[in-house]
Amino acid sequence: MEIWKVGLVAMVLGLSILVECGVSDMYSSKLVHRFSDEVRKVRVSRNGEVGVVWPQHRSFEYYGKLMNSDLQRQKMKLGPQFQLLFPSQGSKTMPLGNDFGWLHYMWVDIGTPNVSFLVALDAGSDLLWVPCECVQCAPLSASYYSSLDKDLNEYNPSGSSTSKFLSCSHQLCELGSNCKNPKQPCPYTVNYVSEDTSTSGVLVEDILHLASGSHMAANGSARAPVTFGCGSKQTGGYLNGVAPDGLMGLGPGEISVPSRLAKAGLVRNSFSLCFKEDDSGRIFFGDQGPAGQQTTSFLPSEGQFVTYVVGVESCCFGSSCIEQTSFKAIVDSGSSFTFLPDQIYDRVVKEFDRKVNATKASFEGYPWQYCYKSSSEVLPKIPSFTLKFTANSSFIVQDPVFMIYGSQGAVGFCLAVEPSGIEIGTIGQNFMTRYRMVFDRENLKLGWSRSDCEDLTDNNRLPLAPADGNSPNSLPAEQQNTPNSSGVAPAVAGKTPSNSAAPTSRGMPSKLCLTKLLFQLLLVSSNFRWSLHTFTL
Repeated sequence: MEIWKVGLVAMVLGLSILVECGVSDMYSSKLVHRFSDEVRKVRVSRNGEVGVVWPQHRSFEYYGKLMNSDLQRQKMKLGPQFQLLFPSQGSKTMPLGNDFGWLHYMWVDIGTPNVSFLVALDAGSDLLWVPCECVQCAPLSASYYSSLDKDLNEYNPSGSSTSKFLSCSHQLCELGSNCKNPKQPCPYTVNYVSEDTSTSGVLVEDILHLASGSHMAANGSARAPVTFGCGSKQTGGYLNGVAPDGLMGLGPGEISVPSRLAKAGLVRNSFSLCFKEDDSGRIFFGDQGPAGQQTTSFLPSEGQFVTYVVGVESCCFGSSCIEQTSFKAIVDSGSSFTFLPDQIYDRVVKEFDRKVNATKASFEGYPWQYCYKSSSEVLPKIPSFTLKFTANSSFIVQDPVFMIYGSQGAVGFCLAVEPSGIEIGTIGQNFMTRYRMVFDRENLKLGWSRSDCEDLTDNNRLPLAPADGNSPNSLPAEQQNTPNSSGVAPAVAGKTPSNSAAPTSRGMPSKLCLTKLLFQLLLVSSNFRWSLHTFTL
């Protein structure tokens, strides 16, 4: 509920209950301006002294403070500027095959004038980085890659009029304590899960060019200031074809692009990814998914939400669930395939092997251990694989296998999961196929719904919510409640007492009426605190 509405509800509740209690002509109140002498006398400054520096009535400072307050109120009432945002070159993502590590990529425009970069998408990390002032970077020439028709770009901070280095004293500078001078550019280093794979350089701020997917703003484009890595030195996989032109981290960290867009008030603190069977996909910032999607909560790691972790209750093939298969998993678009903790993996592959009527085989060059022969004429029936979550949510992996083709067509298939070697698993891209995956950071939930990954801006193809607002997979009532939907009784909670039932003395309301008034105002006060918290995050 918007804060000004909360105040109005509180006033109406108070007046209506006092009327109900028969004391409508006994109470009045005085409106006091925020910069009045009355307020100044009772206000206590932060250092404990009574009275604070007060703007002189009708002075320049006086009107400036009023205007600033009005602007803040407008921001709270308007909410995000856009319903959906996506990179200015379009919402589509694309796979580039083995040369580029089987990841999904998209073109983004950065700087003034804008320069295009082909960045990999990774929900398992936070930082956006691009090759910049290169000391050790991957080749950027199209001739080096079989799937590119134009050269890749290197970011030049001095070539953009809107570029500026982040100083070591900036709040986003994690390595600031290592700096000799707080004003020098902030260094960064990010090490990734892949062996010896890292990026390092300095942090810069520049403009990310985006397009709007709604009619909430007259201008269909947005220029968003984002912080990213000027990556002068890459190692490991980043020198061998993986993300040669940069990577966009989509994690929950404060420095990630979704976090910066939400903090700037451009969109809601959420985004979605969708992957089709042909490996193409889409990304939308601000998307919180349709009302009918299934959800499960993100889990904290050591008390913090540092990545997208969910809790799987059990693994099932068809309608049969396997005992003792609960585990935690990272939901990571930067992982092409899916990994299970070792003990869970052993139980899952053995059950799959028992259910599949096919001859086990091995195929050179493929990493999976459970592979089977098949022919292009007759493919064996492959059971669906389901991850069960709390609140009866189910994530059905329609096609958990990877088909292997020869010159004459399909020659086999493999169960596309691997042991993780650690206690936590990873839900990768191959399990997300044909789903609209919603990373709702605002409500700390993962959402999913079947989708053909069409453009979300075409409301006839893929509505953001059912017209009637009903959800076929509704959560239990206790999970549907949100801070802004706290129950508030109607302004008139019951019938006004008749004259015969009215108190003989109207000079004092009954204790019951005062208790009722206090209770209603406490509800509104609670709602107000939640609203204030929401707007100040």
